[in-house]
Amino acid sequence: MFTMLGLYISIRKFVTSASTMSAAMKNITVIGGGLMGSGIAQVAAQTGHNVVLVDISEDLLNKSQNNIRSSLERVAKKKYPTNSEDSLKFISETLSRLTLNTKPEDAVKTSDLVIEAIVENLDIKQKLFYDLDMWAPKETIFASNTSSLPISEIALSTQRKDRFGGLHFFNPVPVMKLLEVIRIPETSDETYNKMMTFGKQMGKQTVTCKDTPGFIVNRLLLPYLSEAMRMMERGDASCRDIDMAMKLGAGYPMGPFELADYVGLDTTKFIFDGWYERYPEMLQFKPPDLLCKLVSEGKYGQKTGEGFYVYEKK
Repeated sequence: MFTMLGLYISIRKFVTSASTMSAAMKNITVIGGGLMGSGIAQVAAQTGHNVVLVDISEDLLNKSQNNIRSSLERVAKKKYPTNSEDSLKFISETLSRLTLNTKPEDAVKTSDLVIEAIVENLDIKQKLFYDLDMWAPKETIFASNTSSLPISEIALSTQRKDRFGGLHFFNPVPVMKLLEVIRIPETSDETYNKMMTFGKQMGKQTVTCKDTPGFIVNRLLLPYLSEAMRMMERGDASCRDIDMAMKLGAGYPMGPFELADYVGLDTTKFIFDGWYERYPEMLQFKPPDLLCKLVSEGKYGQKTGEGFYVYEKK
């Protein structure tokens, strides 16, 4: 028997579902076609969003599109290992939702969400968002993918701090399941909820953090890398033994030196430098001497063939 309570619950579910659908962010603009930006654009398009990928030249965008196509082929091979027809359909439908544009002023005109994934430079990010603030509709939400800069400082150049937050994806975006959702004090509940919903629509596991240096992962990761390097500097243990200890003793998939070489020692030092400049009283942010030495010698890790380890040149 269909009771009044059952009718009420059904109506509530319908209203909630309709509200969620109306609040969904469908049109996404990603600024920056590098490794992170193209990865974000790919996954957004995979999950049914209409995506505009923006960069400064058509050559860079074409390179990004080719990288996305190659990545999609790998995804399709795993997703449809025995069905080439479904595989091709998956790739073509995903790419059909992706467009390229060199003009951000045009790209953001119909955006529900703009995600910035450009160089880690505060002045450049602020200038970009200052311009975007004039071009984008008032209801458009802005988000930065920064891993090291304060979201609140990036947002200073806009008039929409209530519609501003951080969406910190992890590399490689199509593989890594985590998304850190960052809210500043001015971020509205509506904006925060929409960013959380968007992350889940992207198939990510979302975690929330205040606008603190490095958010969750990097705030814990950088001091960990620093202490490992200082152990090696003191001669307490070799980098191989430290890596082996953390993999077998703590269950980490990579040791700290393997991870630093993978991320890039130049990138790691860049983050250390920025944090230590802002927070000189926090000695755990001071770049280790060993890291500074390797970077000064041009040894950045895997991408240069040598860092803490030596790698075969491909």
